Amino acid sequence: MSKVSNVLEMLELLSSGRKYQISELAEKLEVSPRMIRVYKEECEKAGIYIDTVKGPYGGYVLRQDVHVPRRFITPDTIDVSDKKIYNLVSRAIKNQNKCFIEYYSKDRKSTSKRVIRPYELILFGNEWGVAAYCELKNEIRHFYLNRIKSVELLEKF
Repeated sequence: MSKVSNVLEMLELLSSGRKYQISELAEKLEVSPRMIRVYKEECEKAGIYIDTVKGPYGGYVLRQDVHVPRRFITPDTIDVSDKKIYNLVSRAIKNQNKCFIEYYSKDRKSTSKRVIRPYELILFGNEWGVAAYCELKNEIRHFYLNRIKSVELLEKF
């Protein structure tokens, strides 16, 4: 797993309030004890303080209330059929660009042309979408990335 996934899993384990020995955490996360210490340091840089209990029965314990996001999906279950569209929309969000898109209808028999202001990439089940202000409809809409035929970056909004 990635470093972020391991840190989240470690926080999820520690959020139970139980004390874990470093070797026990290392075994559960399938990393070295040294990496567990690195994860603890990274958490503390982010303001999540994990207490160290010293002694032969010592270990790590989390004494603050941290809400760890639950992971219901794995990277294997998410399909990004067109990485170019994903990357363009992601860049538009980061740089606050409007986008001109051609968007397929639900039955994929027709397309509409729209100018959107994308705000956030989101997951609908196991498909990527984008929350955006649609200038055609004058409201916030959600668009599935797999139904976007083409994307063109426009000026900043």
